[in-house]
Parts: sequence; C-alpha cells; structure tokens
Amino acid sequence: MKISVIGCGYLGAVHAATLASMGHTGVGIDVDPGKVAQLARGAAPFHEPGLDELLQDGLATGRLTFSTAAAAAKGAQVHFLCVGTPQHKTSDAADLTYLVSAAEALLPHLAAGAVVVGKSTVPVGTVDMLRGVLAARPDVLLGWNPEFLRQGTAVKDSLVPDRLVYGVDGGRAAAFNLRTGAPLGVTAALDAVYEPLLAAGIPRLVCNFATAELIKSAANAYLATKVSFINAMAELCDASGADVAELSEAMGMDPRIGGRYLHAGLGFGGGCLPKDIRSFRSQASTLGVAAVDDWMRLVDTVNLGQRGRTVDLAQELCGGSLAGRSITVLGASFKPDTDDIRDSPALDVADRLAAAGAHVTVTDPKAVNHAWRRYPRLRFEASTGRALEGAELVLLLTEWDEYRQLSPAVAGGLVRRRVVLDARNALDAASWQAEGWVVRGLGTGSAGVQAVEGAVSQR
Repeated sequence: MKISVIGCGYLGAVHAATLASMGHTGVGIDVDPGKVAQLARGAAPFHEPGLDELLQDGLATGRLTFSTAAAAAKGAQVHFLCVGTPQHKTSDAADLTYLVSAAEALLPHLAAGAVVVGKSTVPVGTVDMLRGVLAARPDVLLGWNPEFLRQGTAVKDSLVPDRLVYGVDGGRAAAFNLRTGAPLGVTAALDAVYEPLLAAGIPRLVCNFATAELIKSAANAYLATKVSFINAMAELCDASGADVAELSEAMGMDPRIGGRYLHAGLGFGGGCLPKDIRSFRSQASTLGVAAVDDWMRLVDTVNLGQRGRTVDLAQELCGGSLAGRSITVLGASFKPDTDDIRDSPALDVADRLAAAGAHVTVTDPKAVNHAWRRYPRLRFEASTGRALEGAELVLLLTEWDEYRQLSPAVAGGLVRRRVVLDARNALDAASWQAEGWVVRGLGTGSAGVQAVEGAVSQR
C-alpha cells in the first residue's frame, strides 16, 4: 500500500519508518524543512533507540521518503494524522490547531475512497470536528487508531505492540459484514496496513469513535494514578519510618495490583503524560463528570509536589541553606533513553535549586544540547566525571543506566562531600554507604541526615 504520515515528530517518524519496514511505501510529511532534511538523511531529529537504523533501512529500499509538501500524499490509500496535540496555552485543554491544519492541507490531495486515520491523542468529540473539515469529501472514510508508544521504546512498541485499536463509525457492529464476518471500510483498510502484526497474533479491538478517543487518555490517567499513589505513600513512609521500596515490592506481589509503575521517585514529566491527564480533566469537566476532574487534579498535584519535596530534601542535606552550595544533578531528560526535556522534573528541580542560590551543574548522556539554551542559570557538562568534581551534594534525577552503574568509590574521589539524594530510588544504597556516602531517597526514611557534615571525601 502507499501510505502517508502527516507529522514527523516522535509518533509520526517512528510510524512512517515502521510502515516501511512492513513492506508499505510510506511518505512522511512535515512543515519543518530542517526536520524533513534530517529524516531524509536517515537520522532522527531526536534520540530514540533503534530509529536511525529503521529509517536508513526504509530509505535504502526506496519504500520511505520525506517531504514538506502536502501534495506528496497524493495517491496514498491511507493517510495517518500524527501531529502534536499539546496543552493549550490558556487552559488545560488540548490544542487541536495542528490537527485541523493537517486535515485541511490534506483535503485537496485525497483520492476517492481514501481513508484518513487519526493517531494523535485527542479529546472526545475530535472526530466529530474533523467530520466538518472533511465534509466536502463524502467519498473519504474517517477512522481513529490511537497510539501507545513510549519514548525510549517507541520502535519496539511499534513493531511488537500490545494491541491495535480501531475506532470506526458505528463501532464494532458496523465494522464487519454481518453474513460473512469480513471486515468493511476502515477496518479492512487498517487490517491491510497491519497485516504482519495481525498475522503475528497481536490482538485487535474495534470500537466506536468515542471509545477510541478516550482509550489513550484513560490509560495514561491510570498510569499517572499509580505513580502518584506510590509517591503519596513515599511521603507517608518518610513520616512514619517505613520504607516505600519494600512497601511497593509487597504490593506488587498482589496480582490484582502488579509492580509496574509502582516505583516511588521524582514523578512523571514529558510531553505526553502531564498534558494528557490535564486534557482528561478538561474533558471530564466539560462533560460534567466532577469525580474524574477532581481525581486527576489530585494526581497532578501529588506529582508536581514531588519536585518541591526533592528541593526541600536537598536543602536539608545542605544544612538548611542552598545558597552558594555546589550541586551536581545527574539527568536532564524527563526519563532515560530519550533526549526529550519537555516538562522534565529533573530540570525543574535543578532550576529551583539555582533559584535558591545554589551553583548547579547538570549532566546527561543525551539531553545536554537541548537543555542548555533553555536554562541559562544552570551549568551543563557532558562528562559525568567533570560534572561531579567538587560537588557538595549529588542528585540523581533521571535514572539512566550510566548513573545506576556509577562506581561510588570513583564518584567519591571526585566530590567534596559524599552525599547523594537519589530521587529515583535507583541506586544500590548499601554499596554507596559502604563507600562512606550518605544516601537519601524519597520514602526511604531520614536516617543518616545527621551524619551529612561528616560525609567528606578523602581527596
């Protein structure tokens, strides 16, 4: 099939490359000429493991191209809308401007019988709005196929997804021939697109538009709830002397709960989860569902509160004042295995520390180049070793494997004071303590704080 992908950000670039790897002929279209030129060279404009190789393979076979012209979509049988739906500048609602613009630009180039499929995360009612945009083309079909990609594992999530969801007009009852069971319309088109995945046994769910629009937001709301719940428990553990790591381990053994996303720490960030739960709140409020609105507000509040707690703990570990202290922050991206710094908890905390008068040095394996222009009062260092030199306090704020595996003995020879605030509870605290470090986490108790002033390296 010939397929177009409109929007070549994290979602669109991965989706276009994945479709080419399945044997389709794909064209990725984006309004940013710099991004398009880089993708056409086989290099992703962001860090995503495995994507460069997938791009290069698609370009080498001739099945994958990129363009800034909407006309490049001409002749495609299926068109995927993969543009961003960021939080609106003046409210918690999603900004659908880019989605509408993409649909309008595509309109003159749609062939009769073409299928337009949205993949972006959108509020309920978006499909009805797009029907209006496409009203002049009653010969074009509209569907929704929400994405479930995670940054850092997006290639794997595309090649081996947990599930495929199709939102179609009329839902499941209208998606198949009642006599033969054969798929119809949008369902048949998407089955053809994803034939290799379906043949491999990936489950498929067909539903109505409202359900398809809600699925991604509902899933993210649940994941955010788990993260904020265990972080609230971490605060309770600090107040009571319990250990949140042991608490979450015991809870995770219950098959009704499970251990995934039940890891206490600094909380979530990025360009998706925070804005998605705020959009979810906005939708609930509009629909008059106050319970969901209140619930998501609390989840968001707990999550953002972890950043303030981390700054308070850093101040405590610095003897009550951050002014003039040399602090090293390990991590700038919002999560490991990505260079995305959108709503990064690590950079938010680092900036608050600098605002309180600390001299803050930030290091990260991939995100330094993205961060240094946006945070002028922070110092950035690509080398972990150089970043650690002379530090009076070290904060682990993004749990890259590089930092998990950091030698406490080597690090101890570089810093001025062997004190680490592990805000991701990612380090082996015992091995660090054995090297004379004071280790503090979130929800792991306050023991050892009194010994901070004695935690000086033997440099």
